[in-house]
Amino acid sequence: MNGTLRVRELLPGRTLLAVALVCILGFVGLGAAWAAGERIKDLATIGGVRDNQLVGYGLVVGLDGSGDQTTQTPFTVQSVVNMLRSLGVNLPPGNMQLKNVAAVMVTAELPPFARAGQRIDVTVSSLGNAKSLKGGTLVMTPLKGADGQIYAIAQGNVVVGGAGARSGGAAQQINHLSAGRIPAGATVEREVGNNFAQSEIIQLELEEMDFGTAAKIVRAIETAFGFGTAQALDGRTIAVRSPPDPNARIAFLARLQNLTVEPDVQRAKVVVNSRTGSVVMNQAVTLQHVAVAHGSLKVTIGQDLAVSQPDTPFAGGAAVAAQQGRVEIEQPVAVIQDVKGGANLADVVKALNALGATPMDLISILQALKSSGALRADLEVI
Repeated sequence: MNGTLRVRELLPGRTLLAVALVCILGFVGLGAAWAAGERIKDLATIGGVRDNQLVGYGLVVGLDGSGDQTTQTPFTVQSVVNMLRSLGVNLPPGNMQLKNVAAVMVTAELPPFARAGQRIDVTVSSLGNAKSLKGGTLVMTPLKGADGQIYAIAQGNVVVGGAGARSGGAAQQINHLSAGRIPAGATVEREVGNNFAQSEIIQLELEEMDFGTAAKIVRAIETAFGFGTAQALDGRTIAVRSPPDPNARIAFLARLQNLTVEPDVQRAKVVVNSRTGSVVMNQAVTLQHVAVAHGSLKVTIGQDLAVSQPDTPFAGGAAVAAQQGRVEIEQPVAVIQDVKGGANLADVVKALNALGATPMDLISILQALKSSGALRADLEVI
């Protein structure tokens, strides 16, 4: 009470009101920071608004003797003959020896709403046995979509990030020389149609199927734009009613994508790569009370050199060397590691490291934990 009186004595009425407003706004901002989640644009995409894959077959010319060996890649010679024939050059029959040409596959991604004349990047990858594409030029190559239609034309100088040198049978190479990129190397010739501007109903597609997250997104959209604006069709798709005017629709989507939603708790998941031995777990992975035993059996097989000598000094025999096989089996005592129930990711990693488990051992241990029901997570082996 005395403190309140002192503040009132020191601060005038308007100043005290301003301080109170600053405190209230501070608490409101702090609460907003606590309640902040992820933007809808990070959780979902707009149906029909996506990239399209393009692919084409072409030739890279102007290489410094590092092209395809035509005796092993006859399709390169055939492609050169067809290209020259289309340009009005008739070649006599015979085997062409080319060193400066390489057959390549050209790939690109056509972004959504791409218009004719827009430039896109392309990736050029060697199809034959060319040693390097450095310094080469891609000849005009049509890029087709999944429907077989031509959507872009690629041409330009290939940029390769690697470097290499050969001399006297020795070779040195840095990075990859059989693939490169052409920045803005393709021109869009055909547009991909969509019904984005015609339909008032827009579908949001969640990156990961989750009914709880879909319900929260619907609730956030209806809070911002009114009841009935959004409807969840399933755990992945949400139908949103947008304004009929195109300008208003763009502003509507810009505001909608920036709405923040706190998604449901992430599902516990363990991803195991059986080829590389890598194991990745998220923070939600837990274990029930379980005891893990880890032991390895070591078998050593070898040969020892044994020398056989006569029994008596004057027996007249000679020393003979012989190979004697040796087999040793070592079985270390298995270590039993006790893991308490409800252990989090740190406890799981600590327990497995205490066993001295290698990545390949971790795969076997995790599969056994999943089979016993002690691992509270989805186990995915890739």
